[in-house]
Amino acid sequence: MAGSIRRHWKRWLIAGVATAAVLGTAGPYVYINYVQDKPPAALSLDNPPGSDSSGGSTGSGEQGVEGAWRVGSGSQAGYRVDEVLFGQNVTAVGRTEKVTGELEIAGNRAVSGSFTVDLASVKSDSDQRDGQFRGRVMNTERYPEATFELTEPVDFGSAPAVGEQVSAKASGELTVHGETNPVSFELDAQRTAEGFRVNGSIPVTFADYGIEAPDFGGIAVEDEGSIEFLLAFDRA
Repeated sequence: MAGSIRRHWKRWLIAGVATAAVLGTAGPYVYINYVQDKPPAALSLDNPPGSDSSGGSTGSGEQGVEGAWRVGSGSQAGYRVDEVLFGQNVTAVGRTEKVTGELEIAGNRAVSGSFTVDLASVKSDSDQRDGQFRGRVMNTERYPEATFELTEPVDFGSAPAVGEQVSAKASGELTVHGETNPVSFELDAQRTAEGFRVNGSIPVTFADYGIEAPDFGGIAVEDEGSIEFLLAFDRA
């Protein structure tokens, strides 16, 4: 009788361990793939909120684009990075609307410009991730901002009509976490009735900025990510 109980106990113990192992693997998979919201799509010029891309409106779009501009309402910026969360691949996205900047256009070229992102205000879908981002990852108390500044003119070739888009290559310096590095990337610009919008994604290798990619508690972050931005410009 005692031997039979011991055998049953061992089988229950083995079954319990196996069940726990399955749940430990399946739990994150189910949560990430069926419960957790999908990450926001990349910022783009497609149907930008609050813009009027109709050709029939009158405004700054019909007066030319030369002169001074500033980043206005409707602008966004943030990060996009791949994570491994308890063995499952996920994409983490954090964003803020606290973006400032300016741009000077002469002819069909942006001859100078910069924009600054308030990193302390960046939010994702996870308070825990946001706490790590502001603390041990980015140390926003010491380095509260990220800044990009053009170092070469951006030549758009021609001024687009209202509603049209043009693409160009931008080169400049990105300052994050107290470190500055040269960067180059493609950007798209769309003229609207009242101004224009600019969209792009700047690749970031964390080690280049003295940032240690998080790897703790079942969460590992890739060594590279990107800073996304969608900037709406108004007359300065």
